[in-house]
Amino acid sequence: MPTERSSATPSSPTAVAVLGLGPMGRALARALLAAGHPVTVWNRTPGRDAELRALGARSAATAAEAVAAGPVALLCVRDQAAARAVLDSAGAALRGRTLVNATSVTPDDARANAARAGAGGFRLLNAAILTPTPTIGRPEGAVLLSGDAGAFAAHEAALRTLGGGVRLLDSGDPGRAAAFDAALLDLFWTTVHGYLHALALARAEGIGGAELAPYAQGLPRLLPALIDEFAQRADQGSHPGDRSSVASAEAGLAHVAHTARARGLDTAVLDAALAVTRRAVAAGHGPDGVSALVETVGTIKTVGTIKTVGAAATAATAGGVEHTEG
Repeated sequence: MPTERSSATPSSPTAVAVLGLGPMGRALARALLAAGHPVTVWNRTPGRDAELRALGARSAATAAEAVAAGPVALLCVRDQAAARAVLDSAGAALRGRTLVNATSVTPDDARANAARAGAGGFRLLNAAILTPTPTIGRPEGAVLLSGDAGAFAAHEAALRTLGGGVRLLDSGDPGRAAAFDAALLDLFWTTVHGYLHALALARAEGIGGAELAPYAQGLPRLLPALIDEFAQRADQGSHPGDRSSVASAEAGLAHVAHTARARGLDTAVLDAALAVTRRAVAAGHGPDGVSALVETVGTIKTVGTIKTVGAAATAATAGGVEHTEG
């Protein structure tokens, strides 16, 4: 296990490097500065650090120089390729330190990064930031971390300045935070797409967005109970159809897709959802509750093996292909 290079006591501020000064990177740096932590900043494209330098941050010329300034480095760049490039440029300066990677990466990328950290003599925490930049450093800020529990314990005080909802996930799997991130982004972006598509459909029928919005506001109020209920059903593998069924969902989706197509709207996402629903009906889930769709779209990992569910997944596995992502 790498040895931390830190002389900080639990009550003293921790020097932190922030690598990547996009909107989120700058928000992370501001939160650390506001909490009294010495911050060194670096960005691949110069010129984004003026505000932070005015707040007391020190600017580094290279990633390696920034990392060398303290025991912890926070990395927040565009994607995995950019993250790997920064790690390459930081090189040996990372040895003996903790890297907190707040870049959006896949769960498998997070696991590969953890393996690289072990080989490179530094500790890694993967961070999934679940709330937007204005929440960082505030009670509503939420950050999930996974990976090296010892690194979290060593720098917990600094990490908790990022928001009131900072939490280390119980699993030792370094990809777990990224898995939460992907699942929640799946929910967020498909929801956003659905609303924007609804606005386009309404406009095509001569209904203004401001007219539709009050009625759309009623839908989110239905979600809290639905989220908990469907989560329980998914975990139990039980999908009673006493209130709504997959067959009724198929009819509803077909109706919406037909209406949208008649107005010349792009129906690619609706068509994909309808196709999944029809596969569920063909697999015998028509009378089941709508939550049964999780069995058609999903693959379930079990200890030591992979169990595929749904007619399409079964056919793919029979053909020698198993989808094991995330």
